[in-house]
Amino acid sequence: MEQKPLTVTQISNYFKQIFDAEELLFNVRVVGEISGLSIVRGVAYFVLKDENAMMSCVCFDVSNFTYQNGDKVVLTGTPRYYVKGGKLNFNVQKAEKYGLGDLYQQFLKLKETLEKSGYFDESHKIPMPKTIKRIGVVTSKEGAVIQDIINVRSRRNPYIDIVLYPVKVQGKDAEKEIAKGIRFFDNYNVDVIVVARGGGSLEDLAPFNTKEVADAIYEANKFVLSAVGHETDFTICDFCSDLRAPTPSVAAELLCSNIEEQVDKFYKLVPRLKDAIKSVYIDKHTYFVGLYKALLDDYSDENSEMSNNLVKLIMRLKYSASNFSNLQFNNFKLLESKLNKLNPSEVLKLGFAVVRGKGGEIRSVKDIDIGDDISIKLVDGDLFAKVTNKENRNDI
Repeated sequence: MEQKPLTVTQISNYFKQIFDAEELLFNVRVVGEISGLSIVRGVAYFVLKDENAMMSCVCFDVSNFTYQNGDKVVLTGTPRYYVKGGKLNFNVQKAEKYGLGDLYQQFLKLKETLEKSGYFDESHKIPMPKTIKRIGVVTSKEGAVIQDIINVRSRRNPYIDIVLYPVKVQGKDAEKEIAKGIRFFDNYNVDVIVVARGGGSLEDLAPFNTKEVADAIYEANKFVLSAVGHETDFTICDFCSDLRAPTPSVAAELLCSNIEEQVDKFYKLVPRLKDAIKSVYIDKHTYFVGLYKALLDDYSDENSEMSNNLVKLIMRLKYSASNFSNLQFNNFKLLESKLNKLNPSEVLKLGFAVVRGKGGEIRSVKDIDIGDDISIKLVDGDLFAKVTNKENRNDI
């Protein structure tokens, strides 16, 4: 069957959605040479190019735009696709002369000083804990960063706690708040500390390039993970921390073990555990029976009182060992029964089901909307459905 053609509007809107949804393209920095510059009604239009490519740029704020054709600059901005014009432009929020600016020079100087002082040494790094039950996050309470971390946690392991220490992530005294948050969690009941924020310019990331934050991380006795900026951004915070994640979402992926994988792994080990316990029981029982027979054979021909007493003692020992073995075997059978009741497959056999949506397992009608696709796991397979209606119950 021939596919129905898309309209120009439909395909153009699709292009726009792709660019708008791509997080890595927000506030990206691009270096190139200005060409074809024109300023019309306070808006600068030009092309940024290098030896192999070029792209159209537009800057709506020309109050500080003092560049000319041929200037090599670093632009900070976001690509936008304009449906009506069918054109992709790079919207410029900031333009800088290419080269080592003051902030970057300060960054390099501090980096060199801290490196010589041992702040970045691998020997000082703390390994990530194998078991993580609570994560302390130092970031803004606004924006997408904390929500991204919570969403990944909810999908992978909802049993892990997230504790937020809200701070300013840019602007005056932001570095003091960030350092205070790190020190707070170092003395609080969390297993790891995450320092996070979204991408930005060198000025936006300035608080994370300070000695205050470096000192707090270096002095921390807990594992510190840095998730500052985009994948291409590097800060002093990254170098001092015990581990760097390219984005806050990746940080959450690293710290939140997949609960479903853990449960599956556990139940795959149960049969091996049962076999191991049975093997130990059989080996010990066989060893004792053999020892008992050997003792009887050795003293079967003796008539002395000592021999008779020894035989009586062996019989009492046999009786006690038999009782102990029976008790341990009964305990094992009880444990085996409890393990079987915890097995998800056994629960499903009772008529229960596991319902999953786009965010993972669904535990409440609040977790899903009408129109969402869901999967229903039964004991012998999966069903796939779409939610057409939902009803809240207030008695739970």
